[in-house]
Amino acid sequence: MPLDEATVNGWLTRYVGAWRTNAPDDIRSLFTNFATYRYRPWGAPVVGAEAIVAAWLKNPDEPGSWEASYKCEMIADDRAIAIGKTTYVDGGTYSNLFQLRFESGRCSEFVEWYMNESTTDT
Repeated sequence: MPLDEATVNGWLTRYVGAWRTNAPDDIRSLFTNFATYRYRPWGAPVVGAEAIVAAWLKNPDEPGSWEASYKCEMIADDRAIAIGKTTYVDGGTYSNLFQLRFESGRCSEFVEWYMNESTTDT
């Protein structure tokens, strides 16, 4: 079945839900067994669903310490771009762009790009 906006947006909703619960099964269900996850585009990937769960839980954000909303912006074959915003209660606000690749509704490649909105360019 071709990738569509509803699938990507549903995945993003589950992603936010997993971030909120920090439940290993919620996190694991988002990714294929051999998925890669990059917290920064230039960083080394975390490889495999179990490693992604461990990395995610190494320094978890406390539930209620943030709000986030993301939406699908573009789809090409099995790839998608999602954009959104993350706002932390302590004041940090980030614009996010996710590069995503999917296999059977689960993410096989995840790359996060983000900008701190309080940073100014001069």
